[in-house]
Amino acid sequence: MLKVLKSRSGQGYIDVVVLVLAVMMVLALVVKVAPVFSTKQQLDSFAAELCRTAEIAGHIGSETTARANRLKDETGLDPAISWSKTGNIQLNEEFTVTLSTTVNIGLFGDFSSFPITLTAKATGVSEVYYKK
Repeated sequence: MLKVLKSRSGQGYIDVVVLVLAVMMVLALVVKVAPVFSTKQQLDSFAAELCRTAEIAGHIGSETTARANRLKDETGLDPAISWSKTGNIQLNEEFTVTLSTTVNIGLFGDFSSFPITLTAKATGVSEVYYKK
């Protein structure tokens, strides 16, 4: 029995070191990728809130711009915002807002960093009737 233990004296340490290294690499990947999912969730909420503001106001204008500025301050995101329509939107008329932003992802700073474009869309219908 003693002979068996002596013949494998250092082999277990190498296995443990490799296992710990692999676990640390997986944890580093999760720590760098998780914020991207959080940013995507914030972008989706941003689009939904902008869409709801436009539905209530019945037009794309000062209310939606003010709401976008407040959301930019709250979330720290500065997405590019594009609307399918502008101005007054008649009752039950459909519109879409599209937001896009770029997030850098990488494990070792700028060395292996690469940009990912995140996009969020929300569609709504106006709740305001305009007399013609």
